[in-house]
Amino acid sequence: MGQKKRSGRVHPPTCPSETQPPAAARTLDPPNSSKARGFGREERARHRICMVSDFFYPNMGGVESHIYQLSQCLIEKGHKVVIATHAYGNRRGIRYLTNGLKVYYLPLQVMYNQSTTTTCIHSLPLLRCVFVRERVTVVHAHSSFSAMAHDALFHAKTMGLNTVFTDHSLFGFADLSSVLTNKLLTVSLCDTNHIVCVSYTSKENTVLRAALNPDIVSVIPNAVDPTDFTPDPSRRDNSKITIVVVSRLVYRKGIDLLGGIIPELCTKHHDLYFLIGGEGPKRIVLEEVREKYQLHDRVRLLGALDHKDVRDVLVQGHIFLNTSLTEAFCMAIVEGASCGLQVVSTRVGGIPEVLPDELVTLCEPTVSSLCAGLETVIARQRSGKVPPPADIHSKVRTLYTWRNVAERTEKVYDLACRQPVLPLPARLQRLQSHCGAFAGFIFSFLAVIDFLFLFFLQWLHPDHLIDVAVDASGPHSCWGPSFKKKAKDSNRAWPPGADTRHC
Repeated sequence: MGQKKRSGRVHPPTCPSETQPPAAARTLDPPNSSKARGFGREERARHRICMVSDFFYPNMGGVESHIYQLSQCLIEKGHKVVIATHAYGNRRGIRYLTNGLKVYYLPLQVMYNQSTTTTCIHSLPLLRCVFVRERVTVVHAHSSFSAMAHDALFHAKTMGLNTVFTDHSLFGFADLSSVLTNKLLTVSLCDTNHIVCVSYTSKENTVLRAALNPDIVSVIPNAVDPTDFTPDPSRRDNSKITIVVVSRLVYRKGIDLLGGIIPELCTKHHDLYFLIGGEGPKRIVLEEVREKYQLHDRVRLLGALDHKDVRDVLVQGHIFLNTSLTEAFCMAIVEGASCGLQVVSTRVGGIPEVLPDELVTLCEPTVSSLCAGLETVIARQRSGKVPPPADIHSKVRTLYTWRNVAERTEKVYDLACRQPVLPLPARLQRLQSHCGAFAGFIFSFLAVIDFLFLFFLQWLHPDHLIDVAVDASGPHSCWGPSFKKKAKDSNRAWPPGADTRHC
């Protein structure tokens, strides 16, 4: 079981303890093998997927929720899934979450806003170890803001693995940070097998930013778990109208607009209250508004919220307000509607695609337009001309489901694994032709250095000497029915989200 080389590609070793699988399980062959290229009509290939991003729990956000929920549904469909992210404080090493979802918290240095530093080289030993230990066949990176995601794509191509990237954000084209990020995205995606965007607006944005062929970009929206966001009208105080805002308090989320809306509406409506959850540098704007207009009893700042507490905050309100200046999808408005709230949002990015017109009031990203939209919804609320929360919830729960997202993502994996991974000479040619003379030369040089470093690591510690990890998910999962029965019999049942240290 030595290392296999062909045109610069290195395939992870198979587990020495595995015997020939039965006919029903033979789709476990690596998707880039000749067997898996011709998928049978009756059975789908079982992939071994590594999700990579700087953003994962215990950090909270839409990307983190997306990775976790998608991973759980893919495990439910029989695939093996592991997650690689950077260490968060004392949370480092290996942890197991619900249904055997294994998370590698790697000791990488955080640079800014939970994103790691990147040199395109220093993360190779750690990520190579994860990919080989877990016999990964598909590397799925998430978020343009994640340096670790870009590193993983770079190294996976060097190792001959198929790659998929999901873009969760919209970017501009003029400011310095956008120009630099767009150039990095162009390099990362020029030889990536397939790209996923969360809305059609996001797809157009990504295709333009990275100069991509639209045929390799798919649109798969986000989703929410409707069982986590159910309405509860008994929690509302109907003697007043409560507007709920749950968002990171940053410029991109339009907190300056919110600071202009609050005093204008509170002056007109004495029974109006604001409930604001979230934390960020723009919190000072809201505190100044509350102090200036003496609105301490009508504007509550709840600070950072755990995901499990978001629903308890949402069900206290009548209206959910989103003031974002840019959004690729915006899961928050779906969560608000799922809890039965009337939704008022800015008309930016992919937001018009998210909810049908009868469930959302869209406004321009200005204080006057948002105030007019809120006035309309407040009048409807007072007159009782709004549908019951249960009816709104029943509509939303059929729009987006994680199982549907997983099915569509599964098709993306099948499609990506039918595509060849470019050998080093072709990859260098692609980088130079696609990224421009200067950037193409720099990243071609880095690709050669990465290849030579991988060759050195394979000489220093060959693949066949790296211990193959026990599968905690997938067809060969050790967390099957017999394991759960044994755990129950020995009073060692694993609770949801179990944080264990046993590898």
